[in-house]
Amino acid sequence: MASQVASVFAGIAQAPEDPILGVTVAFNKDPSPVKVNLGVGAYRTEEGKPLVLNVVRCAEQMLINDPSRYKETYRYYDPATRGLDFNGLVEDLSSAPLGSIVLLHACAHNPTGVDPTVDQWEKIRQLMRSKSLLPFFDSAYQGFASGSLDKDAQPVRMFVADGGELLMAQSYAKNMGLYGERVGALSIVCGSADVAVRVESQLKLVIRPMYSSPPLHGPSVVATILRDSEMFNEWTVELKAMADRIISMRQQLFDALKSRGTPGDWSHIYMTSDGRISMAGLNMKNLPHLADAIHAAVTKLK
Repeated sequence: MASQVASVFAGIAQAPEDPILGVTVAFNKDPSPVKVNLGVGAYRTEEGKPLVLNVVRCAEQMLINDPSRYKETYRYYDPATRGLDFNGLVEDLSSAPLGSIVLLHACAHNPTGVDPTVDQWEKIRQLMRSKSLLPFFDSAYQGFASGSLDKDAQPVRMFVADGGELLMAQSYAKNMGLYGERVGALSIVCGSADVAVRVESQLKLVIRPMYSSPPLHGPSVVATILRDSEMFNEWTVELKAMADRIISMRQQLFDALKSRGTPGDWSHIYMTSDGRISMAGLNMKNLPHLADAIHAAVTKLK
């Protein structure tokens, strides 16, 4: 049914080739050992390295700390059940304007840690397709939720399988241990090859003023692993070990709090300053200390 719906990108025009990037393409193809690229106007130091101005860093931090910039409110987490407010979520999606873009976490929902079930995902899919809502998946923890790449990708694949369009921002920072590289990908599923070509042309216009050329090392590492079947299989084994350790730490912290008689139901633990923690930061040495600290804080409040 979704494949018969007119593409939301149907009105996008083919963008012209960028004259500056065209120079870079020619530069990359030139085998000359003395070639010099004077096309891209990106500042470099005398050593040929890029420079991030200190004032820019300060301005970025000011914007990040400005609470008035963040106002997307909708029902998702139910504090009473410490679970998904599915009815509220469905009602909010039902009242969304036709054609709205909806951000969805593929798995390991941040910050609640609560994911819809497969049946709930199917109902979300049907509702969104019936209202022509465009899904935009954020997949930053694939493999960390369950230990299985396939299981954690199931919600996205459900939307791909129905023939409809979608966007997905995918990160390998965590599940490949490449956090410093910030490597990922933006994938867009379009209704036809013609639409895909025009969408890609517009993406290039966005890329040009933002970063022009992405970092090379991290993506090269990921591509090497994904292309090699033996390395891919080894990655899945290592990834499951990482996920299993996180799951084990969560269970052991729960057991430690329960054994101390810490007041409250601790089956929902995930904290920052507002109550969420990174379970990957726990180990056998610091877990008892954290449990004692939580117990002390809670009992003193009592």
